[in-house]
Amino acid sequence: MTKTTEKKQKKDKDASSKHQELENQLRRTLADYQNLERRIEEERRLLSRLSAALLIEKLLPVLDNIENAQKHLNDQGLELVIKQFKETLESEGVEEIVAQDQEFDPKYHEAIDSEPGEEDNKVVRVLVKGYKIEDKVLRPSRVVVTKKENNKNEE
Repeated sequence: MTKTTEKKQKKDKDASSKHQELENQLRRTLADYQNLERRIEEERRLLSRLSAALLIEKLLPVLDNIENAQKHLNDQGLELVIKQFKETLESEGVEEIVAQDQEFDPKYHEAIDSEPGEEDNKVVRVLVKGYKIEDKVLRPSRVVVTKKENNKNEE
């Protein structure tokens, strides 16, 4: 082989190697960009859910007040408003935390008081309803729980 042919082959090999390196960099850059787009979209969804949760937390006391008014007024129109309010919350993924007659769970319940009972840590009364979105508690149920009495006969 001649020197010029060797130089040309070496140059072609170097160019091919450089081309391969640039292609690999391009692929990595595209993958990084796609990952960034996914991360931004996930953060955007998270921010949207957080914003909705904050707004819903502010609206829950309003629902409490309307329900308390309904207990005293027993008005059909107000009952429809409450039903529509709850349906709207449900459409946003909000669920009421079931607490009555349940085992006390500090993740979902806040014990405000206790009273004597046959079982320990059983919810006997719900003072304020709790709500959650998926597994995120917006507001825990404020409850009264039972505390088992010790039957000691002291003489």
